[in-house]
Amino acid sequence: MIPPFMFSLAAFLLFWFINIFFLAADYIINAHAPFFLLVRFLLFRIPQATPYAFPFACLFATLMGFGRLVADNEIAVMRTSGITFIRICRYPLILGFLMFGLAYVINDSIAPKAVEMSTRTFYQIVYHTSELPIIPQFFRKDDTTGRVFYVGNIEPNHKTMDDVMIFENAVYSPFKQVTTAERADIQGQSLVLKNARVVRFKPNGSIEEYHTAGVIEVGLPVGETADEFLNSAPSDNFTMNSKQLKNQITAMQINGQGGSSLDLLKITLAQKLAFPCASFIAVIIALPLAVRFGRKGRTLGIALSIVVFFLYYILMSAFVALGRNEALNPYLAAWIPNMIVASAGAMLFWQVEH
Repeated sequence: MIPPFMFSLAAFLLFWFINIFFLAADYIINAHAPFFLLVRFLLFRIPQATPYAFPFACLFATLMGFGRLVADNEIAVMRTSGITFIRICRYPLILGFLMFGLAYVINDSIAPKAVEMSTRTFYQIVYHTSELPIIPQFFRKDDTTGRVFYVGNIEPNHKTMDDVMIFENAVYSPFKQVTTAERADIQGQSLVLKNARVVRFKPNGSIEEYHTAGVIEVGLPVGETADEFLNSAPSDNFTMNSKQLKNQITAMQINGQGGSSLDLLKITLAQKLAFPCASFIAVIIALPLAVRFGRKGRTLGIALSIVVFFLYYILMSAFVALGRNEALNPYLAAWIPNMIVASAGAMLFWQVEH
């Protein structure tokens, strides 16, 4: 199963690479991007394909590898000798579980950083800057103090910020506090807000106090410089790992923000595990399909891989749309496609076994 797995994985990633290039070709060519920046943009975008590439590769490898055993009557011989179907399938299932773990690590740890670098490289190409730009409109949480920072825009000097909001939860007092300012500067280890407005809330949500201040100084997260503070802030959903997504969801819920933006964050968080799990589920449904259709040749195996993957993608897209439109719980929406395909695989498994 390893050779067909590697072949299908490489083919899928190549397709992804070409697709990304054509999608961004107009911007890149018209911007006269240097070759190094072009390569960096494309290469760092590839890990984003992991949630799709690994399930497809597991599906293809199982259909081709196990189908070959069926075509050579090796499965029939083993079953005739009294070996159960589930025991015959143990090694493909173990491989699927290992690929699930590997896909999760890549999807949650490597892909967010790679996509962030690719996105910033794209902005560097478009804006013709010599440095990697910082993407505006980001949230940033200080785990030590519990403060949540929101920054609307970053000035070119990387020191001045516009439309700043700082939310402080009720950690050291019974009140929750929100501080806003149209402009703020980073000075040393502090963020200096000018013409700030401070609102303090009672536990029941009513306003306890409101006042303005000429200057308010708030400490940056412990041990961070200005560059570290700005560059550690994710620019979109795909550049955040599970911990960052949870923090942003919590911050938005505390601030009373909701709607499709919050639901999309919840779906993205759920997909951090649901997508990699599809690698294992792909093996579950591919094994009985290989037994049923393995004798019909490789062409049918390839066609089945594409059809099953396409159906799964349609299911995923449909339920994500329902989750984003608040017609379905976002976490459930991310997992229902896996549940449907896994149930179909389990039913086929039972039919083959009996």
